[in-house]
Amino acid sequence: MASTTNPTEPPTFGSPGRRSLVSSSPDKPASSAWAASSAAALAHRLAATSLDEPLEGQVDGIAPATDLEESAVHALSARELYLDSTPASFAQLVSLLRTRLENGMGESLLELGIEDDGTPMDLTPTDLATCVATLTRAANDLNADVTVINEHAVNKAHSSSATESSDEISTSSSFVRAHILVRRRPGKVQDLLELRISVVGNVDAGKSTLLGVLTKNVLDDGRGKARLNLFRHKHEVESGRTSSVGLEIMGFTSKGEIVTPSLLGKIKLGWDDICESATKVLTFMDLAGHEKYLKTTVFGLTGTSPDFVMLMIGSNAGIIGMTKEHLGLALALQVPVFIVITKIDMCPDNVLASTISQLTKILKSSGCRKIPIFLNTTEDVLTTAGNFVSERVCPIFQVSNVTGAGLDLLKLFLNVLHANTLGKYDASQPTEYDITDTFSVPGVGTVVSGTIITGAVHVGDQLLLGPDSTGTFTPTIIKSIQRKRTGVPVAFAGQSASFALKKVKRSAIRKGMVMLSKSLEPKAVYEFEAEILVLYHSTTISQKYQAMLHCGCVRQTAKIIGMDRQVLRTGDRAFVRFRFIQHPEYLKLGTRLLFREGRTKGVGKVTRVFTDSEIAAANKAADLAAGVHDQRGSTAASAHNHHPHQHPKSGQGRVNAANALGHHHASTPAVGSAAGKA
Repeated sequence: MASTTNPTEPPTFGSPGRRSLVSSSPDKPASSAWAASSAAALAHRLAATSLDEPLEGQVDGIAPATDLEESAVHALSARELYLDSTPASFAQLVSLLRTRLENGMGESLLELGIEDDGTPMDLTPTDLATCVATLTRAANDLNADVTVINEHAVNKAHSSSATESSDEISTSSSFVRAHILVRRRPGKVQDLLELRISVVGNVDAGKSTLLGVLTKNVLDDGRGKARLNLFRHKHEVESGRTSSVGLEIMGFTSKGEIVTPSLLGKIKLGWDDICESATKVLTFMDLAGHEKYLKTTVFGLTGTSPDFVMLMIGSNAGIIGMTKEHLGLALALQVPVFIVITKIDMCPDNVLASTISQLTKILKSSGCRKIPIFLNTTEDVLTTAGNFVSERVCPIFQVSNVTGAGLDLLKLFLNVLHANTLGKYDASQPTEYDITDTFSVPGVGTVVSGTIITGAVHVGDQLLLGPDSTGTFTPTIIKSIQRKRTGVPVAFAGQSASFALKKVKRSAIRKGMVMLSKSLEPKAVYEFEAEILVLYHSTTISQKYQAMLHCGCVRQTAKIIGMDRQVLRTGDRAFVRFRFIQHPEYLKLGTRLLFREGRTKGVGKVTRVFTDSEIAAANKAADLAAGVHDQRGSTAASAHNHHPHQHPKSGQGRVNAANALGHHHASTPAVGSAAGKA
């Protein structure tokens, strides 16, 4: 069944995002620093956008931002650069394309037909063919492929004479524009471009089924056949419900084709086969939708460092159960979200329209502040994918896993989707690796899997593993490294990888531990201070309140031992001091955290950690202060016999010292804007 268009749904982007190639000049080279400033400028403009402004105005203000701001005075226009056949122009084209690929981690989506300032290039079909041929020669020099994703005609209208009125417009000629994908050819597995996508949504929304359809390239039979290969446990196959974090990958070649068995002439593909032929790999983390597995789902969102969240909604059921909960978690963690509405083949038109209307209302609400964009054409997909760096934009797809309706647009979106990881991962810093799972492999030994946050790890490197139950870090040696089940000699920041460890028992490792470079001199802590925002609590939160705390790969119950306010209610912000209940953990300043207990939810970030020596010094000072206070109290009691029991308790001194150690300031700025929005 074709996608049903809701008359009330918001419009798609009216004008394509400009992504011309010429983005540098002698006095303003294209660089990562410049890209960061452009992203910051875009974020500032989005933050200043008022919700009272009409939706069309917000979209028009966002769409051209990332490329129109690249305008500068160039020696050659993009048209001249593509059509000029001189060696100097070609060398400049190669240099600019190299910069694009480096900034895009090996890929770049270009639009031929528009200059940086928005001026049309007026390309005829012959001119476009010449541009593509020139771009292909330049890409060959950089070991990259050029693929024409979309080509369309554009009519140029002008006044037929100076005496004609403005209404009398005639078409004199037809020009063409095209979206071009430039992507490096397959190289070494350690250089794969990787995106991590967490798949969430209410139970029975079709999460596992869609992943089976995408990764196995087969349609479903309507009874869940496509999802069977994704389940890890017998009870999941029997119930049809995911209870653990499942992993599946989807590979794209340098020409934008999906790596399938038929493409490689094989009956079945393993992960190693996909990685050998792919340049870009998407890792889908299939998370549980049932409420009783929420702890596992939250860990999948916080511990695996996803680049995007794909929220699944069953069109026949609507927004029910855990849908809002999962959307709120993604917003609180500031992860970009796109939505897939499934089962449109079995859903009546009026029910689908009701689901779309309800979804649009939620996304536009003050707590969400998203701009829903329904993608129905190839042009919509290419434009939105290029502007998805904005956290305000929320693409929406409507698909059927049985008929295949809408799947081609979703696959195209995934093909050209690019994560904005600028400044998030730094391979030049000391190594930091979060452990999200452990295994015991016969003949290999203990294996850990997780994500490299900073640095690079080589085979034979010695790292510190910890903290254990006593807060100790133990040296260990990396025996071997695998990425996507393929052996590699090195892994870099931003990549997920598995390491085989030397002389370490699996029982000595738990989820939430880290592996760090010795130069960091890490210390495990029981207590830390965080700046938090209470998203929801039915009554009030006070000292001694306990909740499950998620901070990166850390997942442990923590207790509040100090606050800069007496009580906290829904919507309150405060500086709070937490203490882990079971064992110490390794925390970094600035790391975002999420705590929950029942329906209670809160977000925040770590602002300070307290080592054992600091806590001991504070307790000693508190005991001394309490002793002096007790001495004065006993003197006062002997002088006033009519109040023999009015002397302070010495134990109160430590409580006051604990609060003072946190240096709480009620006037300190609140938690990040995304938390405030949530």
